[in-house]
Amino acid sequence: MDSYDTVIFDLDGTLLNTLEDLTDAVNYALEKHGFTTHSLDDVRRYLGNGVKRLMELAIPGGLEAKAFDDTFEDFKAYYKEHAAVKTRPYEDIMETLEELKARGIKTAIVSNKMDSVVKDLNKIYFDGLISVAVGESETIKRKPAPDTVLKAIDELGSDLKSSVYVGDSEVDIMTAKNAGITCISVLWGFRDEQTLKDNGATFIIDQPLNLLKLL
Repeated sequence: MDSYDTVIFDLDGTLLNTLEDLTDAVNYALEKHGFTTHSLDDVRRYLGNGVKRLMELAIPGGLEAKAFDDTFEDFKAYYKEHAAVKTRPYEDIMETLEELKARGIKTAIVSNKMDSVVKDLNKIYFDGLISVAVGESETIKRKPAPDTVLKAIDELGSDLKSSVYVGDSEVDIMTAKNAGITCISVLWGFRDEQTLKDNGATFIIDQPLNLLKLL
C-alpha cells in the first residue's frame, strides 16, 4: 500500500461494538408501539445505511407504516440517552488509536449514525485520540455518498491522496470508492468476509493492530 497520514474510520462495527445498545433502542421503540421485537442478528443485518433505514427494515410496513414516524422518534430519543450502556471499543482498538496518534497520523470518524450521537460517543470513548467526528444530518448526504468523508478530510486539513478509509461493510467500500480513496475492510464487525469480497473489498484485516502494518 501507499503511505498515508490520515485514517478515516467508520464507527459501528469498526471502532465500537454498538449492536446491543442499538438493538435495545430498536426493541424499546417497537415494543412501545406494539410491534414485534428483533434479535441481535436481525439488527446486525439492518445496519449500515443510517438509523432511518434501520427502522424502516425493523418496522413491518416500513416507511408506509402508520406509526413509523412516532416509532422512529422514540427510537432516536431512547438511543441518544442509552448509546453508551453496553457499547464498547473492540479489542485492541484503543492500542491501535494510541499508536496512530504516536505516529502523528490524523484520524476521524465518519458514520451514518446521528451526528450528535457520533460526537457524543467519540468524546466518551476516544477523547484525545480522534479529533473529528461526522455523522448523519439534514445538511450533508450520508454514506455511500462521499460528502461526510470529504468533510472529515477537510476538517483535518488532509487531502484525498494521503487518506484511507477503514470500515466493516459494503457501504464503507462504496463510500471509499465514491470518495476516490483506498478502503481497508475489517472482519470483526457486522459483515463476514465473503460479503466484503463480493462487494469489492481489496484490503481485509482480521484485527485492529494489523492496520498499523498496512500504513
